[in-house]
Amino acid sequence: MVHAGAWGALVLLVALSFGWILTIAETGLSQPKPSEVGLPPGLVAADAQVSVAASVCFLEGPAFDGEGNLFFSDIAGNRILKMNPAGRVSVFREDSGRTNGNTFDAQGRLLSCEGAEFGSAEGRRRIVRTDLQTGKIEVLTDRYEGKRYNSPNDICVDVHGRIWFTDPYYGPDRHILEMGHEAVYRIDPDGKVTRVLTQPAIQRPNGIAITPDAKILYVVDSHPAPGGNRKIWAFTVQADGSLSNQRLVYDFGRGRGGDGMRLDMQGNLWVCAGVLRPRGPGETAEVPPGVYVISPQGKLLGRIPIPEDLITNLAFGGPERKTLFVTAGKTVYRIPVNVSGYALYPPLR
Repeated sequence: MVHAGAWGALVLLVALSFGWILTIAETGLSQPKPSEVGLPPGLVAADAQVSVAASVCFLEGPAFDGEGNLFFSDIAGNRILKMNPAGRVSVFREDSGRTNGNTFDAQGRLLSCEGAEFGSAEGRRRIVRTDLQTGKIEVLTDRYEGKRYNSPNDICVDVHGRIWFTDPYYGPDRHILEMGHEAVYRIDPDGKVTRVLTQPAIQRPNGIAITPDAKILYVVDSHPAPGGNRKIWAFTVQADGSLSNQRLVYDFGRGRGGDGMRLDMQGNLWVCAGVLRPRGPGETAEVPPGVYVISPQGKLLGRIPIPEDLITNLAFGGPERKTLFVTAGKTVYRIPVNVSGYALYPPLR
């Protein structure tokens, strides 16, 4: 039997508890939604803006080696990273010369664009080839007509062994530039370098890809200035490697245009593009971040949303090259796909 005094204490406790719960519930109901809350009045100035204090990681240039390893650049960290099949990430190369884009040639050698972004002093502004068996690094080109490149960005190789790379410049300080071109170059198997594309045909070349038969070259034209191109162009590749028949494949309008690009075995273009927050007056948020899949005829087939602000590049890997790896900000994402990606190396098994 419970004593009367104990019952009273219990009733009082329940009442107090119930009132406390009601108070919390009522308080909760009166709170604004988190999405509706602005800056705390008086604690932060009404016109205060968040800005980047430091960039310690900026991932780019994924390339798959056929052994289950993914190589990719950290431009801000000035290194090349390697992720093994178990997902463990290690440093493949310290002091990468601000490497941006990477790819493999038909012999399984790693080709890298050493650029100038995130620190022109450390940027070597050249194209190098690494033999993964010996570790030997060979400089393929570091100048054109005696002048240093701007900031080699992206790279691809065709079935004839020709290397194609883009050389834009996105840095704010242009005093380091030695040439008046932001261009596309071709390195022939004998080492000869030719400038195949420049202004006014293209404003600022970025991502690049070539078809398995080496007859069509795709180039992303991505210029963030007001009125700048955010387009993908296709060019017919002549037998001598020159380009002709320039035609528009896709226009991203005023949003952030394409960056890295790859092809699948059906000929579709897989393009990293979009941004959550415009980075300047020449850009809008009308193109959300993700991987855009576009047919060779220019039809937008769909978008794979990526939960990052800045999507940079992609590569197909895994069994049958049916896993898409995407570098974005500080993260590497992956998603299974139903079509094999195109790459000279490794050959499909």
